[in-house]
Amino acid sequence: MGITNYTTLSRQQGLMREMRMVANNIANMATTGYRQQGVVFSEYVRQTDRDGSVAMSASRVRNTSLAQGALTRTGGQLDLAIEGDGFFLVQTPAGERLTRAGNFASSSAGDLVTQDGHPVLDSGGAPVFIPPDATDLAIGQDGTISSNGAPIGQIGIVQPLDPGALIREGGVLFRAEAGYDPAEAPRVRQGFVESANVDPILQIARMIEVQRAYEMGQNFLQREDERVRAAIKSMIT
Repeated sequence: MGITNYTTLSRQQGLMREMRMVANNIANMATTGYRQQGVVFSEYVRQTDRDGSVAMSASRVRNTSLAQGALTRTGGQLDLAIEGDGFFLVQTPAGERLTRAGNFASSSAGDLVTQDGHPVLDSGGAPVFIPPDATDLAIGQDGTISSNGAPIGQIGIVQPLDPGALIREGGVLFRAEAGYDPAEAPRVRQGFVESANVDPILQIARMIEVQRAYEMGQNFLQREDERVRAAIKSMIT
């Protein structure tokens, strides 16, 4: 296989990865708190055996958009959205994780949990407990939970030390490798959830662009294969 084919195949692999991510973004347009993903293409130069070089493309870096998604009013007492920076902190079997999906519920034990059953943590790192006799729940902008005007807890809102290094785990969970600190002046909205920050029009347009680029690469490889076969055939005859 020639260098031209290797170069084209490296590009095709990157386009296939991007196509999968774009398709995943479109599939999660209605997922609360979902963050849009993309890929970052880079070019690198490899030395050849003939004192030359060849430029190839790679798409090994994933990019997660942290742009604010639209806030949708639900009226639910335990539906929360963060306006601006910050993440909710939840406990999973694999450890503490960050999320923007605030469509919470109360478990049978009284703990505030995510849709997957993961406990939501308070400002001290303990599960948030909602007493069974709590009524008229109100949650302030700083995450303070009150029942009939009396505070009963505070939801932890954190900010990753390196937002660009967040590692996605599952659809709406992230692992903060560099750690996190309590968010300064968080703005929590009760009765709202944050929609996915996916732009459907741009994503569909990008899907079409990627598909066309992939087809062009396939056509090039087919023509190159036909050229090589014709050259071999002429040499034999």
